[in-house]
Amino acid sequence: MHRGVIALGPGKSDLLAAIDAHGSISRGAKSLGMSYMRAWTLVQVMNQVFRGPLVAVDRGGPKGGAAHLTPLGLEVLQLYRELVASSEAATRAPWKKLRRHLR
Repeated sequence: MHRGVIALGPGKSDLLAAIDAHGSISRGAKSLGMSYMRAWTLVQVMNQVFRGPLVAVDRGGPKGGAAHLTPLGLEVLQLYRELVASSEAATRAPWKKLRRHLR
């Protein structure tokens, strides 16, 4: 376990989805308004803290590099989406009550 490191959250899951959609870390980052360096750093962190890499990188080629989610990356992204959906469903009623107290 990597103490103090956030393995996955909304930003990292959005980045995984963008890489999956665009086939590239740089294009995925750009679609999110994120710098390539920030995206690359997040990918490195995720690849280090999980039991295997979530993103695989293919360097070079005529059109530059490409990236794709590994089978583990696809599974982690799907599980995270399920976790978020379940959490939102479980907290819907209390959140509605809490919102009544806001201005």
